[in-house]
Amino acid sequence: MNTNGLLRRCLTPIAGLLLVLSSVGFAEDDKATTTTEDQTDIAKRLDASANVLNEIMGATDNGIPDNILGDAKCVAVVPSMVKFALGVGGQHGKGVATCRTATGWSAPAPITVTGGSFGFQIGGQATDLVMLVMNQKGMDHLLSSKFKIGADASAAAGPVGRHASADTDWKLKAEVLSYSRSRGAFAGVDLSGASIKQDKDETHILYGKMVPFETILAGKVPAPKESHSFLATLEKYAPTPTQRGSLNTTSEPK
Repeated sequence: MNTNGLLRRCLTPIAGLLLVLSSVGFAEDDKATTTTEDQTDIAKRLDASANVLNEIMGATDNGIPDNILGDAKCVAVVPSMVKFALGVGGQHGKGVATCRTATGWSAPAPITVTGGSFGFQIGGQATDLVMLVMNQKGMDHLLSSKFKIGADASAAAGPVGRHASADTDWKLKAEVLSYSRSRGAFAGVDLSGASIKQDKDETHILYGKMVPFETILAGKVPAPKESHSFLATLEKYAPTPTQRGSLNTTSEPK
């Protein structure tokens, strides 16, 4: 056998092995890329939720009343809820929820919202939603990780303005107050019929594992870095008693 033939026979198995290893490497790279893209999606959703709160609360006389947001037990934001055609049609969106704890707002829990009637505002385009859970009963429904507005929890369109009047009965009757913004218009909206549940896939992406809804919203896990902007925005407009005390202490002269 000549030298060239021997060399080819030796190199062929090595070349095959290198091809297999490179394929595995490409598969791992693809998997890593997909994971990174998913993480970017949830990070964008958290940032979008922060922007929704900033824009709504930045309206001079047409935002969520300060005293209502200040009393909310939990806040959920769904940026860009969209209308889809499935049988008679419906709506679907992804967002995040957070609840008050003894030390501040909890880490955010990814949610999905499906169904509900949004009236004329939603039209055929994306609509931003904000939902406020106003009492312990409503909070218990949210912590169950799946409930239907109107069936499991009473709901109402939230009042709009810088301050809700004293004779408003929202605090006594509604467990969930809801708002929508579309085409620049912002108003309270009745979300009766909408189902809210934990988004388990995005929970796994955000926390690296599946974490129960109640565990997150009870403040038992640290907030991931992707959520810092969203939580800071909420603390700006609705500080918890602990955070208010911290601000007052900071502002006192030494």
